[in-house]
Amino acid sequence: MLSKGFAAALALLPLISWAGEYSLTVDRVTIDTGDFSKQGIGYNGASPGPILRFREGEDVTIHVTNNLDEPTSVHWHGLILPYQMDGVPGLSYPGIAPGETFTYRFPIKQSGTYWFHSHSGFQEPDGAYGAIVIEPQGREPFRYDREYVVQLTDKHPHSGDRIMRNLKSSADYYNRQQQTVGDFWRDSRERGLAATLKDRLMWGDMRMMSSDIEDVQGFTGLINGKGPEQNWTGLFKPGERVRLRLINSSAMTYFDVRLPGLKMTVVQADGNNVQPVTVDELRIGVAETYDVIVQPKEDQAYTLFAESMGRSGFARGTLAPREGMQGEIPALRPAPLLTMADMGMAHAGMDHGDMAGMDHSGMNHGDMAGMDHSGMNHGEMAGMDHSGMNHGDMAGMDHSGMNHGDMAGMDHSGMNHGDMAGMDHGSMSHGDMAGMDHSGMNHGDMAGMDHSGMNHGDMAGMDHSGMNHGDITGMDHGNMNHGEAAALPADPFYAEGSGLIPQAYNDGRFLSYADLRAQKPLYEDREPTREIELRLTGNMERYIWSINGIKESDAEPIRLQYGERVRFKFVNETMMTHPMHLHGMWSILDVGADQWNPVKHVISVAPGTTVYMETEVDAPGKWAFHCHLSYHAAAGMFRTVIVEGGPEGDDS
Repeated sequence: MLSKGFAAALALLPLISWAGEYSLTVDRVTIDTGDFSKQGIGYNGASPGPILRFREGEDVTIHVTNNLDEPTSVHWHGLILPYQMDGVPGLSYPGIAPGETFTYRFPIKQSGTYWFHSHSGFQEPDGAYGAIVIEPQGREPFRYDREYVVQLTDKHPHSGDRIMRNLKSSADYYNRQQQTVGDFWRDSRERGLAATLKDRLMWGDMRMMSSDIEDVQGFTGLINGKGPEQNWTGLFKPGERVRLRLINSSAMTYFDVRLPGLKMTVVQADGNNVQPVTVDELRIGVAETYDVIVQPKEDQAYTLFAESMGRSGFARGTLAPREGMQGEIPALRPAPLLTMADMGMAHAGMDHGDMAGMDHSGMNHGDMAGMDHSGMNHGEMAGMDHSGMNHGDMAGMDHSGMNHGDMAGMDHSGMNHGDMAGMDHGSMSHGDMAGMDHSGMNHGDMAGMDHSGMNHGDMAGMDHSGMNHGDITGMDHGNMNHGEAAALPADPFYAEGSGLIPQAYNDGRFLSYADLRAQKPLYEDREPTREIELRLTGNMERYIWSINGIKESDAEPIRLQYGERVRFKFVNETMMTHPMHLHGMWSILDVGADQWNPVKHVISVAPGTTVYMETEVDAPGKWAFHCHLSYHAAAGMFRTVIVEGGPEGDDS
């Protein structure tokens, strides 16, 4: 029979944590990409740094010694830990001064694939990053025979500081895919001269380019520090299940990843198990991680190909049964071009459902005369209901060239024009109203205009080709309901008609956020206590990025209360894709699966879209919340989050 003391000791065994001690040095290193060599920053004398392997339930101690002549830091990306250990200078601690050692101590409360990187200046794009693999306490719900970390990055010959200076001086400095005269004549042959000219003039008026998909081109893609010619290789035996821990540690590049000839089964997203989904290709956003399992059955080499979203570069490696083998390197696919949908000029794909009180006051439309809405498909306008439309004060509004076309059955019964003194309909021709034409409509100054009750219904075919929005600062679209304006896009996380909608290389299945389902819910499903809207804003020409039209340096912190559940609404009003990262707490991505919604640490928001996530506010302290594109965060797309309250006696 066991003694009471021994039995008590046994009872305590599950509470005993493993303990591990690790050391990192931050060093100047030489990075050889195969295309060029450059000086950079790494850990333990190399870039990428070592793979840190932890165990769930472990208490880790990590000594970081700064061998640089400048301050540094280490952020443990995606790890749930006390904010003092999060590694963000100015928020959680002052950073690590030259020659000093800082000791991180925190418990490991999770498992999966993560990474670490500097949060100081542009040290991360200069090479300061490494991988983290955390083994679970229990058995994983999938099997594999061997595994590899696949850490992707975009190494540029220029330093991070130089890149930022060049972007500020000219936002298209690194755009290697600007349209040429040859492109103009090709498009003219395919679309007609008038349509092509109108398109070019429209983009010119907005001082933007449809090729502005990637801020920084001219990089060499690396896998585990090796360029395409250096050919990182992972070995396998035919028939083995190989786990690939994909990590996108790039500064600015989204990668479309595939292994021609092999299916990928996605089993984890951002370290959390998901219900397995088999795909041919996936897009991994900056700072995201995906774990996939492949099973090569043939005695041959398979190319691991990671092509940038803008098709300006790639990373390449090989899975092979023997060293020295390599597969064919695919040609880069044609570069996509942005559309008006990506500029937010089309509403399809955006959630206008409940938008009461939505503030567009930070939107700067600048000079948009001649903006083309001719491709907008609003359906047939017969029976269109304007009954709740309140025009407010529209004095001086010019409708002189407005041609209504065919508006049979259109209901304006409850339309309140408010004070419209001076409104000019002098040249307004209703004709037979066939094909309603707004080509000469001038909205002038519509600040404060309320469309809150407007129901677009089925408006396919409505032409806004010459519509001039002028100054529409403060326009309220609250409760706007588009009804059957358009069918759902092929991927609900991209605007309908977007030039960025992914398509698999073999016309097979491309992973969508909509495919992700949690393997096991992390939190009890409950209603959020409130909603916070974060409009992703910016000016590409001036290279200013912001949230709600305000840069971090001018913004107030976002204050949350411990214990609440907050719903964040991202509205992307820019032409760029933004990977939004909240430190210290999980982000529950709304894919419409309720308690099965996937849990992530990075949420990618495509242009012209609205994306929702929810957060259980369970971590007191000061946290960073930012776009993970390095130069966007530095330019102002960043917020401080302060979580107030918390467990009694918690000093965080």
